[in-house]
Amino acid sequence: MAKSPATEVAPGVFRIPTAPWDLVNSYAFVDDDGQVTLVDTGTKKAPKKIVAALSFIGSAPSQVTRIVMTHAHPDHAGGLARMVDETGAPVVAHEIDAPNLRSGKTPGRDLSTFGGRLLQRLPDGGFQPAEVAEEFVDGQVLDIAGGLEVIHTPGHSPGHVALLHRPSGVLITGDSIFNVRNLRWSPKSFCTNFQLTKQTATRLAEFDYRVAAFTHGPEISDQPREAIRTFLRRERVMTA
Repeated sequence: MAKSPATEVAPGVFRIPTAPWDLVNSYAFVDDDGQVTLVDTGTKKAPKKIVAALSFIGSAPSQVTRIVMTHAHPDHAGGLARMVDETGAPVVAHEIDAPNLRSGKTPGRDLSTFGGRLLQRLPDGGFQPAEVAEEFVDGQVLDIAGGLEVIHTPGHSPGHVALLHRPSGVLITGDSIFNVRNLRWSPKSFCTNFQLTKQTATRLAEFDYRVAAFTHGPEISDQPREAIRTFLRRERVMTA
């Protein structure tokens, strides 16, 4: 059976897998009036799948009115310039990662790891730049889809954010935590500061939500907050 181009994780909130096995996800929030907010744009090959997913949910690129970015990495911003061209939608991002999106340069890697030092030296670690129309900060509630709250969780990148959509109870974790073969951390070498990633991810246990939606891996809708709290407690014990 062919995999669905989009999965509704809550009313009006759709996860769009842009890589096999749900390894990379974008999200679409659909307002009552049909306007769509897109969160993240996948790799440079993802726009074709995003456009197909929009069609599947009865929408179109012309109905995308804003693109929100969780951070400036190629697997999230690789398709950004193409989706801006397809939709004409303005881009919004955290003020710290916004310059990287404009330049197409990935934030620095964690140089305490061999992989991070290796990735930092590679010449082609970027993506096609795109203009950022609006910058946001921690705690700001974006006037999007009934309110999208910014939770700054730096470490994976300096301006990395999770996003809480209170109307639907959906928390988009970004890359604070992966759900690939169970909950886990991002690979250390993909982070700017891996230790900071682990510290700031604890913020995700402080909020109320009914669905934990991951940019890497499928969602958790059965007691998601407790699942994340259990993961964080286990990690604290393991590193104590």
